[in-house]
Amino acid sequence: MAYLNEHYLKLKSGYLFPEIARRVNVFCQDNPKAAQHLIRCGIGDVTEPLPPAVIGALHQAVDEMSRRETFRGYGPEQGYEFLREAIAQNDYRDRGLEIAADEIFVSDGSKCDCGNILDVLGHQNRIGLMDPVYPVYVDTNVMAGHTAAADESGAYPGLTYLPCGPGNGFVPQPPPERLDIIYLCYPNNPTGAVATREQLSAWVNYASKNQAILLYDAAYEAYITDPEIPHSIYEIPGARECAIEFRSFSKNGGFTGLRCAFTVVPKTLLASTGNGQSSSLHPLWLRRSSTKFNGVSYVVQRAAEALYTADGKTQVRQLIDHYLANASVLREGARAAGLEVFGGVNAPYIWAQAPRGITSWQAFDSILHEANVVITPGAGFGRNGEGFFRVSAFNSRANAEEVARRLQRLKW
Repeated sequence: MAYLNEHYLKLKSGYLFPEIARRVNVFCQDNPKAAQHLIRCGIGDVTEPLPPAVIGALHQAVDEMSRRETFRGYGPEQGYEFLREAIAQNDYRDRGLEIAADEIFVSDGSKCDCGNILDVLGHQNRIGLMDPVYPVYVDTNVMAGHTAAADESGAYPGLTYLPCGPGNGFVPQPPPERLDIIYLCYPNNPTGAVATREQLSAWVNYASKNQAILLYDAAYEAYITDPEIPHSIYEIPGARECAIEFRSFSKNGGFTGLRCAFTVVPKTLLASTGNGQSSSLHPLWLRRSSTKFNGVSYVVQRAAEALYTADGKTQVRQLIDHYLANASVLREGARAAGLEVFGGVNAPYIWAQAPRGITSWQAFDSILHEANVVITPGAGFGRNGEGFFRVSAFNSRANAEEVARRLQRLKW
């Protein structure tokens, strides 16, 4: 008899988005006419076509693959140097941040890396994460055996939940107890909140004092328009010694269907062995990547490189402006519906508080059946998400405007 990984059995009945899909499928089967007018503002998937600069780079790379003299087989697992250099220059050096190209690891998604990073981190770590929280942070720790079974509230013993709400601007304060690994995500998914330089400095100081590591998910940094808000954790002095940063091309370049992202692991980042010796995480992550990953395709990496050209940057800005304008439309529509609204300014998500007495799943069902709009219930992001729901701005302008109108017609 083969044995399974029993930690998977601790996972709650369904990952958030499959459960949403199940409910939507039932609704569509039962209401075929209403289903024709369904607008999806749930999962954060982009809707607009790829930038022309990307399309041109894809065609050129495909043509290269059609000729023996320019054909590419296996590439470097860490990513081609042309893309890593473009990332290092444009995302870091141009901002005055010293990140070397060989500290950048190209991957097929920041979601993947947020989970895979646990491969090089010990099981004895005390782990802290925000609540509400992107479910991947929780579920991958459950899968790795870092928790007990969930309690009645759905929380997992073994994880330290850092409450986020309107009172702290959805940015947690460092706790009095010591944590070893802390997940931070800003601009935040799901709340759309951003962290100030002072707030991030407090976390870097905490990590330095406690020899902890910050896992900083910056997948939405391109949506920051406020010049006072940091785009990278490495803008904070000392972060190179205590932080790993995850970035993605999904939401700025529209790569959800192409799959390309990157993770920065500074060579100066150390962790401890069981006997107290310090060791660099960089070579371990490199070994993990070269052992378990064959790299992102050459064609896709050329497409990602095109985002850093002059035309690519202009086209990316146009995409982001489109989604941010959608966010503004949705934010004002939700406010006009009498809801208290957060986010939607430096982020593509609107975080709305449901009317008093209505749970987040009740809000989901009501909005689905009455407005024929799919949103994301806040309870799926943790205990502190209860009573809220997320609306994604990834859509056409016409759909965003229609959703804003429909929200205002709801009878709670």
